[in-house]
Amino acid sequence: MALMITDECINCDVCEPECPNDAIYQGEEIYEINPELCTECVGHFETSQCVEVCPVECIPLNPDVVETRDELILKYERLTGKKAG
Repeated sequence: MALMITDECINCDVCEPECPNDAIYQGEEIYEINPELCTECVGHFETSQCVEVCPVECIPLNPDVVETRDELILKYERLTGKKAG
């Protein structure tokens, strides 16, 4: 699954620079995550970096974008041009 940012977001700016896929961007009111770019940091890190740094815990899995770990690995490889290791 991709991640999403809920309306509890306080726009603290800590999540955006942590995203290795540049999936996080400033939306109209709060930060948002582009599900086409989000791999939950699979391929990059063991844990989702935005979730790790979020002080208000407003970044859950997006129930509208269901993906398996294998699909996330393939997305990582497509986005980066690298093999997941």
